[in-house]
Amino acid sequence: MTLKQQLTDDMKTAMRGGDKHRLGVIRLMLAAIKQREVDDRVEQTDALVLATLEKMLKQRRDSISQYDAAGRDDLATIERAEMAVIETYLPAKLSEAEIDTLIDAAIAETGASSPRDMGKVVAAVKDKAAGRADMAVVSGKIKARLAP
Repeated sequence: MTLKQQLTDDMKTAMRGGDKHRLGVIRLMLAAIKQREVDDRVEQTDALVLATLEKMLKQRRDSISQYDAAGRDDLATIERAEMAVIETYLPAKLSEAEIDTLIDAAIAETGASSPRDMGKVVAAVKDKAAGRADMAVVSGKIKARLAP
């Protein structure tokens, strides 16, 4: 079963169970996936669906930081609850040690030695860590490793 089919099945379950919050978030996810299908004119694979869900998580993280800065804890709480539902559809997160191992392997694989090579390393790690690590954190670690 694809991730998109899983979302559709879970939406039906949430409708039957009366879980309005979960139903609303799942509908948001399906709408974002459908929008991307229409924009790209291509059926979404699991990898593309994961990328869409990661983008939704990033948007919510950004919103939370802005809401916290503005003192709007009520809105930040809503965003956190939406994040919790979205995260249930993502694969298990990588540990710090696993991320470090991926970065080391990518640096060795690409022969990176300076900050100029950061793009190559990020691309190599992104392929292997898609949906399982926050790429902003990974990028910061790579930058620290390649710094002179």
